[in-house]
Amino acid sequence: MSLPDRIDPRPARRIYRWDLDKTYLQTEFDTVMQLLRTALQKAHEKVAVPGAAALIRELRAQGDTRLCIVSGSPTQMRAVLVEKLKLDGVEFDELVLKDNVRNLLRGRFKALKGQVGYKLPVLLESRASAPSEAEEVLFGDDAEADAFIYSLFADMVARRVGRELVSRVLDEAEVYPDDADRVMDAWERIPHSDPVRRIFIHLDRLTPPAHFARYGPRVVPVFNYFQAALVLAADGHLNAHQVIKVAVEMVQTAGYNLLTLSNSFQDLVRRGLPLQGVALALTQALQGPQALLSALRPVPDIIAAFTKRLAALGAQPEPPAAPAIDYLALLDHARLRKSKREAGA
Repeated sequence: MSLPDRIDPRPARRIYRWDLDKTYLQTEFDTVMQLLRTALQKAHEKVAVPGAAALIRELRAQGDTRLCIVSGSPTQMRAVLVEKLKLDGVEFDELVLKDNVRNLLRGRFKALKGQVGYKLPVLLESRASAPSEAEEVLFGDDAEADAFIYSLFADMVARRVGRELVSRVLDEAEVYPDDADRVMDAWERIPHSDPVRRIFIHLDRLTPPAHFARYGPRVVPVFNYFQAALVLAADGHLNAHQVIKVAVEMVQTAGYNLLTLSNSFQDLVRRGLPLQGVALALTQALQGPQALLSALRPVPDIIAAFTKRLAALGAQPEPPAAPAIDYLALLDHARLRKSKREAGA
């Protein structure tokens, strides 16, 4: 008796990597009370950042993508977080959480808040098992070191940085030796490629976008996920109808309106993102009878406002050139900002 042929899933063409707290979930943990409240929340009490779930669902709709979540949330919250993602209709392929109980038992107190020694080896180990041709888009926030870690990860995979620099960065970031070994071991197993196309930083703390200019145009700070959807449409990850679905969720569930979405669009154009083609595609997508869109009266007005604002802006500025990233200087800058925040607390 012959066995039926097995049909394996297509290898991932694109990998989307997300953080959770302040990137996907609206999480507060700046005080002890906020931390306790977050830890005790049930799945239905947790609130997603507006548009995040819709954006992930549309990115996953292609069928040859992977969703990998790497979060600093403790492993003890896994069941609640999995349930929350399920409630939001988000299917993931990988979910890595931080084992802070283990860190405590081992006396690794620096690892409790340290992100470089936690996220960087996880990202590299995951990439080592990914198809070498798969592109990547990463999502983080401005509350931690996501722009730094994601950029370093991208430059390591592309071999734009050497072992000596990475070793110095790990040392300056106070990464424990075993985690540093994991970084180097995983890095050696990754084929040379340049897969990271975009790094989106959700501005939960409303950090000025100019703060991230030192990372180059690959890093795109966004105030909301409609902005991320627009850039992803320009990059070919979404079509116009999918962008509109993200806008629909934000208008219907989070109070977004004509003014806020128009301002979001204009903000990206002023920063030099190439969105004229996206505006045209959105306008064309709204022409003709469409049940989904006819229920949202503000949407055609939003698109009309977009096109008017684009015309008023005139010629689009040239995108910024990609700089060489000085990771050691960025670490020094981050330490200075942290000390100032703590002094002002």
